[in-house]
Amino acid sequence: MRWLVVELAWSWLRYQPDSGLSRWFQERFGRGGKRMRRIGIVALARRLLVTLWRYLEFGELPEGADLSPAR
Repeated sequence: MRWLVVELAWSWLRYQPDSGLSRWFQERFGRGGKRMRRIGIVALARRLLVTLWRYLEFGELPEGADLSPAR
């Protein structure tokens, strides 16, 4: 299951570059090397799971997320 959540996190970075989670990742791990980005993506995946749970449970949208349909 970890690989699925990590893939979701990479997709989040790609398709939601202006969200709060993406900005956090870039500030914290963006300048690091390959190893630091791999560690950071797991941290982002955990944060993303919590954020998506809050969205499903309470209807709280992730900060800065764009929910418009893909082009």
